[in-house]
Amino acid sequence: MKSGFLDKLITRLDQVEPEDVQRLIMRLVREKGFLESVFEALQEGVMILDPEGQITYLNKACSRIFGIDPATSIGQTLAATVRGFDWDKLVDRDRIVSRDMEILYPEQRHLNFYLSPIRGEVEDDDHMLGYVLLVRDITVSRKQAEENVESEKLNALTLLAAGVAHEIGNPLNALDIHLQLLNRKLNKLPGDQQQELSHHLETAQGEIRRLDTILKQFLQAIRPTQPERESLQIHDLLRDTLNLLAAELEQRHVKVSLDLASVAPLLQLDGGQIKQALYNLLKNAFQSLPASGGQIDILSRVTDYEVTLTISDHGSGIPPEVMGSIFEPYHSTKKSGSGLGLLIVRRIVREHGGEIEIESKAGEGTTVTISLPRQDHNVRLLENQHNTSVIDVETSPTPLQS
Repeated sequence: MKSGFLDKLITRLDQVEPEDVQRLIMRLVREKGFLESVFEALQEGVMILDPEGQITYLNKACSRIFGIDPATSIGQTLAATVRGFDWDKLVDRDRIVSRDMEILYPEQRHLNFYLSPIRGEVEDDDHMLGYVLLVRDITVSRKQAEENVESEKLNALTLLAAGVAHEIGNPLNALDIHLQLLNRKLNKLPGDQQQELSHHLETAQGEIRRLDTILKQFLQAIRPTQPERESLQIHDLLRDTLNLLAAELEQRHVKVSLDLASVAPLLQLDGGQIKQALYNLLKNAFQSLPASGGQIDILSRVTDYEVTLTISDHGSGIPPEVMGSIFEPYHSTKKSGSGLGLLIVRRIVREHGGEIEIESKAGEGTTVTISLPRQDHNVRLLENQHNTSVIDVETSPTPLQS
């Protein structure tokens, strides 16, 4: 119903029969209830504000998105209800304002909102009725966009890897072979000449080995490899990796605390790849500790659906401005790091159907959790919340065996 009609009705109210007034009021109530039902059915948040920014209406979706109570929010200003909204800077009487925002309460999400002015149907353009705020949750679409960008980067790096393997790998092999031949001839020289040249030969061979290692790390990080799975326990792979690093841990005065689940199920894993991932994570952990040593805490937990392994150090931690790029190729917080370690770890974990999470605070340490799915999921029946009737045994399929 148009507002102009209501204005005319109010001016002529004394000329309208009481029955007509009652009928018009009932019509208004029905239309208001219908519009509210439509707004409540929307997944997007809807908020109506007066010209001063006070909330006059909000639907359930808007309450859920911002974590606010409709009963106490009505009549309050938007700036006071949703912290971070600067009403004076955002509002524009002449055009629609569209912005993206991030909220941390009641949970971390990314939102997109439209703030549009509402004008009355009169000739005066300055007749403002208020504003409507439409809010959409774009967390999933934003995450998908980030994954698409990441996938494009990896595709470009994969093409580069093929060229690197051909252009650098073959010359390195040729250099290594020729240095081995030189080493044989060097052994035939007199002792004083042999000692003088052997140092330069060892340096050249060491640099070739270093370049070969960098090339292998690059190819391992980029090229997709199919895991060769077998039934293994994650605890056994962890102990093998710790044994491999035992000498270096002792040299650095690093203690390892284990809090492992009493029973670990067999998982379908590629033992070599998982040990490589654990090796990188443990090396990152003890390299972040001070020179005087420290402690690494490792714990595992088992549920019906997954096995989680958490590695925590109490080292230097990762600054907040670096956390967003820790999985990017060649991005390292260490001067001598290749920047490929975490990229390799994430690729290995994801190829096993798992996921990796990293929490860190500068100066306090880093916690890395990898989750690997169990293959032998247990069936879990959910509670019947709808009081549905039991299936007729005579017409139902063969029942499941427990």
